[in-house]
Amino acid sequence: MSLPYFLDPADVPAPPVPYQVLNSEGTLVREIRARPDNDSLLRAYRLMRFLRVLDGQMLNAQRQGRISFYGSCTGQEASVIGSALALADGDLCVPALREGGAALLRGYSFRAYVDQVFGNDRDLSRGRQMPCHYGSRAVGQLSLSSPVANQLPQAVGMAYAEKVKKSDRVVMCYMGDGGTAEADFHSALNFAGVWQTPVVFICQNNQWAISTPWQSQMATQTVSERAEAYGVPSHRVDGNDLFAVYEICSRAVARARKGEGPSFIELVTYRVGAHSTSDDPSRYRDEDITKVWAEERDPLLRLSSFLQNEGLLPENGDEKLDESFLAAVKKTMVESGDRSYPPIDSLFSDVYAEMQPHLLRQSREFTEKGIHDGGPADLESVADAPWEISL
Repeated sequence: MSLPYFLDPADVPAPPVPYQVLNSEGTLVREIRARPDNDSLLRAYRLMRFLRVLDGQMLNAQRQGRISFYGSCTGQEASVIGSALALADGDLCVPALREGGAALLRGYSFRAYVDQVFGNDRDLSRGRQMPCHYGSRAVGQLSLSSPVANQLPQAVGMAYAEKVKKSDRVVMCYMGDGGTAEADFHSALNFAGVWQTPVVFICQNNQWAISTPWQSQMATQTVSERAEAYGVPSHRVDGNDLFAVYEICSRAVARARKGEGPSFIELVTYRVGAHSTSDDPSRYRDEDITKVWAEERDPLLRLSSFLQNEGLLPENGDEKLDESFLAAVKKTMVESGDRSYPPIDSLFSDVYAEMQPHLLRQSREFTEKGIHDGGPADLESVADAPWEISL
């Protein structure tokens, strides 16, 4: 069957309704079967709000030329935080582009997060990675792979290693809907199904692979049914519903931890913003639809409404939270942005265990010619630093 690049939605069969617990009005439509305790729930909600504020400030910084690139998770916060909330300490997280919030939830330092985006002299990757490529051994967060879907076979290999070691660690691996069109997706799902690895695949179906709508990427009605062909149980979930995301992801993680194999979870959400700061979505999509998702299906609004009705959040609590978060984000961004870049001569380190003669020669040439940018290296470990923002 030949599919045109753009399809009229009227010509596409309606896919199955995603599993939902909390509707867009913040009302429960079914019993909550798995719920974080109130402290964890409030912390998750505050981090979701924090990410919304942070993304806005990072986008401003890119437009001002202070950073080179950024990929936000605006509108997808419940998918990111709800899924990561299902992991235990020691589990491993393999992100795509928009899962920096998962690292923060699991203890990654916010200072390290901002240092990495600015690529300053305190950046643990020494400015060698693009922004948003956060990685931390301390919290089990692998740095994302820029090539789409490269991380999927890697995650299966990591999970297989844990199975061989007979550990109880689970690997959670993220992708977008566009990632399921890559060959790596099919190799990963096949090996995961054959080897029964403890991996949970999370597909954030935000409905756009940059400018390609999901309907033009596949002939199936859903993304999740693609996994069924490989013997991997799949679920289709409302990705803007924190409770639904947490429940299904918790079940999948528990299943993997018991040695019962992989799961695939399609989180139906929407990319409210651009694919990245290099993109203008108004050129290829109907922004009236975007407005509906942003205003009527916002994961923050529905969870805020629920928390207020439960007496867990005061009516004016959101405004005060946003004000405090904005001040904290601006302060950290100014401090990180004012730091020097890593020194040029750091290019020659970390290549070999011992500096080789040709690198020593090149390093001396740089020094003799005065090619040096930045102050002395300041690479103290910040991966284990506590979360500095009060949640």
